[in-house]
Amino acid sequence: MSAATDLRALLGEADELTIVCHNNPDPDCLASALVLGRIAADAGIDERRILYSGDISHQQNRALVNLLDIDLHEFDPELVRDRDPGALLALVDHSVPGVNNHVPEGTPLDVVIDHHPTDEVEARFVDHREDVGATATIMTEYVRELGAEIDDRLATALLFAIRRETLGFLRGVTTAEYEAAGFLHELADRDLLRQLSSPAVSSATVDAIADAIENRTVFGSVLLSNVGRTSERDALPQAADYLATLEGVGTTIVFGIVGDAIQLSGRTTDNRINVGDVLQDAFSDAGSGGGHREMAGAEIPLGIFADYTDDDRRLVDIVEQVVTARLLATMNIEADDDDDHGSEAD
Repeated sequence: MSAATDLRALLGEADELTIVCHNNPDPDCLASALVLGRIAADAGIDERRILYSGDISHQQNRALVNLLDIDLHEFDPELVRDRDPGALLALVDHSVPGVNNHVPEGTPLDVVIDHHPTDEVEARFVDHREDVGATATIMTEYVRELGAEIDDRLATALLFAIRRETLGFLRGVTTAEYEAAGFLHELADRDLLRQLSSPAVSSATVDAIADAIENRTVFGSVLLSNVGRTSERDALPQAADYLATLEGVGTTIVFGIVGDAIQLSGRTTDNRINVGDVLQDAFSDAGSGGGHREMAGAEIPLGIFADYTDDDRRLVDIVEQVVTARLLATMNIEADDDDDHGSEAD
């Protein structure tokens, strides 16, 4: 039996499905959860829910939820504890309880579908493929193999997710993404796809990106920057993507304080650097970090940082010093007075 038919068989034994998105879900996670719900409905599961934690702050993520009218519920631990035998728990686009989600560590899982690197995937059904560019690619394969009927709304969600996850088929893309996109292209709503691709940007996001540009420091081919404190978590990957285009830069890491945590987003085109390993090695003892070779993220609870001072400006300075020192040490980079600091090098 194939992965798709194995999944369908498991779903056919259940009467309830809870799908948990990772923290601050992106289009790949949201679209995959939506389509898994569709497959579950075809298998006869009437009671389905999609849970998420964190924020949906990126303008494209908000547009996806609003334009596609995705029914999301805030994470409730009671829904994943002491489940009835016929109630299934699924993770999509992530795979380990307690890692980038609020599922209690050690919680038994029924379904895991993911493409992110990890060594600890355990569930009754696992489809974990690091060699594909998006979880939405796997979900599209299921739709095709099972003959599931998807409307233009679901096809648009999948196609947009694949395009977004691969930066327009330029990052981490494989032939599977092109094949999936070819199938989805005729089914998708082109006008809706354009709206998702060009949503309005908040002034807070623009301010955060501007701060990242102003505060950048370049160490050889590595660029580090911070945005200070911001309410726009998803401005960090947008700033990292933009700064990665700077001439001579191969690796970009942007960080900032969002709520009660330090968030980091990394990008690289340097074959010598695995940015997922860099963030994991630098911060696994203080928080969580990891991802792909080319793009990754990390989160560190402020914890004792916040105890040093109640002066927010001073707190930002302390965070910048400690985070920068850890990143440079992990990448074996020595700072010197010749490094390019923001506008001074313009």
